[in-house]
Amino acid sequence: MTTAAAPSRARTQEHLTLVDRFSARNYAPLPVVVAHAEGCWVTDVDGKRYLDCLSAYSALNFGHRHPAIMSAVAEQCGRLTLTSRAFQNDQFGPFCEEICRLCGMDRVLPMNSGAEGVETALKTARKWGYKVKGVAADQAEIICCTNNFHGRTITVVSFSDDPQYRDGFGPFTPGFPLVPYGDAAALERAITPNTVGFLVEPIQGEGGIVVPPAGYLRRCRELCTKHRVLFIADEIQTGLARTGRMFACEHEGVKPDLLILGKALGGGVMPVSAVLGSNEVMGVFNPGDHGSTFGGNPLSCAVARAAMRTLTGERLAERAAAMGTYFVEKMRALRSAKVREIRGRGLLLGIEIGEEHGDAHHYCELLAERGVLCKETAKQVLRIAPPLIIDKDDLDFALERLAEVLM
Repeated sequence: MTTAAAPSRARTQEHLTLVDRFSARNYAPLPVVVAHAEGCWVTDVDGKRYLDCLSAYSALNFGHRHPAIMSAVAEQCGRLTLTSRAFQNDQFGPFCEEICRLCGMDRVLPMNSGAEGVETALKTARKWGYKVKGVAADQAEIICCTNNFHGRTITVVSFSDDPQYRDGFGPFTPGFPLVPYGDAAALERAITPNTVGFLVEPIQGEGGIVVPPAGYLRRCRELCTKHRVLFIADEIQTGLARTGRMFACEHEGVKPDLLILGKALGGGVMPVSAVLGSNEVMGVFNPGDHGSTFGGNPLSCAVARAAMRTLTGERLAERAAAMGTYFVEKMRALRSAKVREIRGRGLLLGIEIGEEHGDAHHYCELLAERGVLCKETAKQVLRIAPPLIIDKDDLDFALERLAEVLM
């Protein structure tokens, strides 16, 4: 009796060898080499299909190659891709109007990566502090939270409390005191006359899908208003329908002074980020203060406009809320002894594995073998964040394989 031969992974191994030889080793990805993707599914170079439950860290809220977004790409690529901000282009003005109306803000400053968006918000807050609030020169402070993740620039890692993010990268940028995440009283104690901003993730993604206590964001908003401090919401991962609302701050009825967006704004095609705020706050900039060669380029603007139309037209926030509730109910019904907690909102979910059962990376490897792609965060947490277009059949596919590895 003969047994079926294992599927060939020859092409996968070829690519892994090239990466190992020529790429800087700043990532430790799963050994999957994707060659094609559509909707919620990807196919590797050897023909194996996987359900994508990571969505490129929420950059693929619409799934891979959404027809409306790809149509916008093709149309715009056929006539204009880049001008720089030295000239105007016919996509920039409409983009600015549409994103401001979507977010309920007065003005927008577009950038490319999420980290650039965070840096832009920090510069905005500092300049507002000096020019509007009247803080003495070079004394401005922006309060941040423990367990945060806002990017990987020198300034951003300066206020990380993860030793690996800081190791070997000093000296660090001053002016960023830390307070415990979820502790509004600690925020109030930390505010001084030099405080110009409070930077917070409505849900900490890289920190382990940590949802703050009910009322936390609302209380922080009240404190910021009381002390004339800008409430800066990093919604790069949580924004644009991921948590079951257009923005995660909406779960507590909070409107930030500065809103940072990225990831899904680019439709899974382009790096697009944006910082939005009021006329007072965004009005601190003069020509030459800040900019980006590619920020606000016509291709990015066209893609972002299509992404925003798709978000609202397909009611993806509502879909994320419904599918997230379905997934959590099914997961809790498994009653796995390996699972310590299931948490999150919408389709930004974390499954925390008890330390006695190994780390989450091991379970990501087991799931990949079974055709489901996800990635661990905070060592013990399986992050489940599929495209918001996912249906129950595909969620059931993931749930069946989660049951195999967790029971």
